[in-house]
Amino acid sequence: MNIPKIMKGVELIGHGGPDMLRYREDIVVPTPKSYEVLVQVLAAGVNNTDINTRTAWYSKGNNDSEDASWSGKALELPLIQGADVCGIIVAVGEQVNPKRIGERVLIEPSLQFVNGEPLENPWYFGSECNGGFAQFTLVSEQHAYPIQTSLTATELATFPCSYSTAENMLTRANVTDKDTVLVTGASGGVGSAAVQLAKARGAKVIAQTSESKMELLRSIGADEVVERSADLGHQLGKNSVDVVIDLVAGPQWPILLEVLKPKGRYAVSGAIGGAMVELDVRTLYLKDLSLFGCTVLEPQVFANLVKRIEQGAIKPLVAEVFPLQQINQAQHAFEQKSHVGKIVLEIPQ
Repeated sequence: MNIPKIMKGVELIGHGGPDMLRYREDIVVPTPKSYEVLVQVLAAGVNNTDINTRTAWYSKGNNDSEDASWSGKALELPLIQGADVCGIIVAVGEQVNPKRIGERVLIEPSLQFVNGEPLENPWYFGSECNGGFAQFTLVSEQHAYPIQTSLTATELATFPCSYSTAENMLTRANVTDKDTVLVTGASGGVGSAAVQLAKARGAKVIAQTSESKMELLRSIGADEVVERSADLGHQLGKNSVDVVIDLVAGPQWPILLEVLKPKGRYAVSGAIGGAMVELDVRTLYLKDLSLFGCTVLEPQVFANLVKRIEQGAIKPLVAEVFPLQQINQAQHAFEQKSHVGKIVLEIPQ
């Protein structure tokens, strides 16, 4: 294709409200370095990380750019966010096989390489480097995974961040077909992904969600659904589940360890209910529990996810679609938490 010199995109220009997102039509199209590919972005999903980075939620200090990223690396503003990307490779660096041009790809959001060089501390796509809220983006070729499927670009953009996060949690917790798995926040992007991916492993899945979303969770494979405010200790019983996949944390957190069986496994990758929790260390050691914090993807996770997509073992859940120019409306809809699945931005072509 004839690659233009400038492109349309959205830049984060500072920390704060939606006014910190600036839509532009004069951003310079980047040029791939030796081991990079240039991807024409077709669709990009909306994530918690986009909003958390904008509001400096990750910062533990003065809410500035110095530690407001996933890795603690200072953010370089203006920044093009967007971790969930489906697109087509349209140009490659000199060390990349030119036969890759034309491949439809998903971008792995947890970056271990930049321009082919391994990173000491992994970056997150759209956080420590520019992401997919623009017509074109760059990534080291190792993180651009070709995919063969009849799914649309919009459907594929629901997978990279949420489903790889969920698959990573299940991998770290070593979920098998012998396990009963409790998923909190099950109607969100990662939660609904975890329900499907745990079922794909043959596990029994209990999904926790609001009453209005229970039937949809059953329709994607949940064996049992419990209401968000339910007393889990009473409804499920103590020592009743093998694995907890937690995306909520917050005040209910102590009961999550109570419902775990001895030698149970707890994996967490979100805290939408509140980041500060109360831990009775006696529960942790007397039950021989294992706790896993999950951010950086294990090496096999994204390749396994692509295989499951190609096999049709998991299905995309598109909640709503917005044009890129309406990113503020998309993020507002995301924050309302009334959707199930993913909100996706279509990128102008």
